Amino acid sequence: MNKSIFRLAAIFSLLLALTALAQAQGGSTRPRRVGQPKAAPSPNPQSEPLLTPLPATSSGSSTASTPVNSPLSTSAGTSSTSGAYALLQQGKYAEAAQAAKQIAANEPNNFEAWKIAGFAEYNLKQYAEAARDLQRALDLQRAVNQEDKETLDATARAYSRAEDFERALPLLVTATTRAGARPDAEMLYFRGLAEYRTGKADDAVRSFNAAVKDNPKDAASLFYLGRIFIERNDLAGAITALNRATAADVRNIPAWSLLTTAYLKRASTATVATSADADYLSAIRAGESLTRLRADADTVTLFAQALIGARQFARAAAELEKVTTGPDAKGVTLYLLGISHSRAKNFPRAIIALERAAAQTPDDANIYRELGYDYEITKQYGKALAAYEKGAQLAPSDADFKASAERVRPFAKQ
Repeated sequence: MNKSIFRLAAIFSLLLALTALAQAQGGSTRPRRVGQPKAAPSPNPQSEPLLTPLPATSSGSSTASTPVNSPLSTSAGTSSTSGAYALLQQGKYAEAAQAAKQIAANEPNNFEAWKIAGFAEYNLKQYAEAARDLQRALDLQRAVNQEDKETLDATARAYSRAEDFERALPLLVTATTRAGARPDAEMLYFRGLAEYRTGKADDAVRSFNAAVKDNPKDAASLFYLGRIFIERNDLAGAITALNRATAADVRNIPAWSLLTTAYLKRASTATVATSADADYLSAIRAGESLTRLRADADTVTLFAQALIGARQFARAAAELEKVTTGPDAKGVTLYLLGISHSRAKNFPRAIIALERAAAQTPDDANIYRELGYDYEITKQYGKALAAYEKGAQLAPSDADFKASAERVRPFAKQ
């Protein structure tokens, strides 16, 4: 059997799925098609919707860890809350919350007590509780026409932090559209996030762009712009935004992950080989930065796909070996390890990896295609026949499995 050289291409959506496209060379070389295995999970940015640290304000100071304090409104009940307010100002948030809640229990219409409780809870990162108490304060203020900016903005932030975006959004719109006032980057970011998470992507793009205009190093807003652009298949826009995000925050793992994915997706759809090669190399550089920050199975699997796309098969195998030693290795990662060893012509190691992949995901026909080939090239014809027949059972409309089985059948009987 003549030797084959195969080019692998990775095709991505927001969550990664692989398609390796074989290209045979030589008169009697057998083409080998490697299909689309189950999706390989990549780090999910949505699991970190706020991507702390948050963007800086227009003055450049970070708002992520700044305590939220607010002066008391000139309203009834101020004197009774002065002790709780003093505790808040001193950063004794638990004590302030307790004192304010005791006052509110006795004076349920005292919006300053609810407000202090909400601010204290926010600083304790008790965002759901903070949102509830701040909303109570805001409602009471509105009832007597004494609404103040600080309470509304804090309520919007608390809802955002609690990921209650439906309630956050109308408050954020108010906070960012005040006549004569310039909204800060954080509130614009929260608004964009709420719009994105409530299905208003066009509005989110406008809000995130406004946040970035106010603060060009707003990595969180740039990340979400990149994410939206990927979802729209605007890969050039995504790559631009994500490169800016990673430059602004070199430790932004979700941004590095999406940047790697964006380069891979563009490479896989390129019609010019030199463009694809350049994007695979860019994906490798992004993947290197990603794995320096988090070298778990998902990030290494993503990085390995960039290496495979760039035909650096031995290096891909070396990376994947690091995360496939345990019994809980994922089938898709083992499959990629098998592909890498196979393309590097290390067929015994490829077979070991693919056999483990088949044990993990026995319903993936692509594993049996690759495994059958590796058995065949090492002249284990009986096993090759069994692998091809298994693949044919899983993909009965795939003529390649039938042809492969018929080709090795005479040798398997010898």
